[in-house]
Amino acid sequence: MTAKKVAVVGGGLGGLTAAALLARGGCAVTLFERSKHLGGRGQTSEVDGFKFNLGPRALAVAGAGMRVLGRLGVKPQGHVPGQKGGTYALRAGRLHTLPRGPVSLLTSDLLGLAGKLELARFLGGMPRVDADALEDVSMKAWLDTRVSSDEVREVAGALVRVASYCADLDVLSAQAAVRQLQQALKANVLYVDGGWASLVTSVTAVAREAGVRVELSAKVDHVVVKDGQVVGLRLGDGTVHAADAVVVAGAPGDVAAMLPGDEVLERQAAAATPVKAATLELGLSRLPKPQALFALGIDGPWYASVHSAYAKLGPEGGAMVHVMKYLTEADGPTSEAELEAVMDTLQPGWREVLVARRFRPSLVVTHLLPTAKDGGLSGRPTPQVPHVGGLFRVGDWVGDEGMLVDASFASAEAVEHALLRRGRHAAAEPLRMAAGA
Repeated sequence: MTAKKVAVVGGGLGGLTAAALLARGGCAVTLFERSKHLGGRGQTSEVDGFKFNLGPRALAVAGAGMRVLGRLGVKPQGHVPGQKGGTYALRAGRLHTLPRGPVSLLTSDLLGLAGKLELARFLGGMPRVDADALEDVSMKAWLDTRVSSDEVREVAGALVRVASYCADLDVLSAQAAVRQLQQALKANVLYVDGGWASLVTSVTAVAREAGVRVELSAKVDHVVVKDGQVVGLRLGDGTVHAADAVVVAGAPGDVAAMLPGDEVLERQAAAATPVKAATLELGLSRLPKPQALFALGIDGPWYASVHSAYAKLGPEGGAMVHVMKYLTEADGPTSEAELEAVMDTLQPGWREVLVARRFRPSLVVTHLLPTAKDGGLSGRPTPQVPHVGGLFRVGDWVGDEGMLVDASFASAEAVEHALLRRGRHAAAEPLRMAAGA
């Protein structure tokens, strides 16, 4: 017998996906969102005709997101970047052809002959690497054993940054980094037409069609637990919503706030190191250099990409460009001028065609950095909270599959499996496991 009544707290993509999957499985699901709008960090703002996501967003073609969206019947529209050329490596303020395949590797002046051969061997061997044997090894330490050339190590590090959005290779688990790099090399990513909001709209439609009841502007005060088992939610107005299970979709602090005084959850929230980036989003009336579509920093943590070259994100003839600096925990404030300098190199003259802009100096990319010290992806908290029966969590920091939005989709699917496939008894009984405790 499955859990009949499920409450989902949080209306971002992870919460919406969990709600849709559970409702399609026969549960009576109510979703509570504290704001007036669904989407969370997946919202897209329209500014002067341009679609502004919260930083550069892409779906891994071979990732959990595409798999779960496919199960829901959602088919994101857009294109894979890089198919039009114009991709560069940025080093010492100069643009070089970015090695993306055999031809560009041979013609690029980024590396010497010995470096090109070593990079080819490194990338060619990536599919055969056993990532799960590298949980407790940092990406930097692993690269030091695999690559002898400093210039090749720089290129490999840049590829890891763009695949994982993480710049702190000293602490990032090689397991997580290698999995992301393998996934990117296998099938690249998809830039989505209409921005991330199009995914939110599609998943919301599936959820509503499946019978999910959506409550907006609904503040949840805390989860109600009796004898170690979830029995419902207490809302901000004092009313109690009965539930057999509760799914909290949000940050580690959001989960801890649902059970005030729970030392395990509070400790996890305090220990979670978020991954951040500085982002500059630009809407241009046209591209000054139409063939310059992408630049990846080699000697610095830079990224710039014309997303509108592959997805519908602005008016006809316009360009939606994302510039980003991947941040480490030790980084101080990032100035907007630093990101502008990257744009000056890729698209000189962009200021003359500027229509709209938005700068965010410290945007949260993901809520937990999977470190070698903590065992990589396997060390992240489990979707089911072990010590509270019927309490689950969904987010980009939960479970042992995927990073970024893929982890949100994968953890939502894991909650579905736990509630629908294990049955009501498994959902209710607290699990005594070390992971997540």
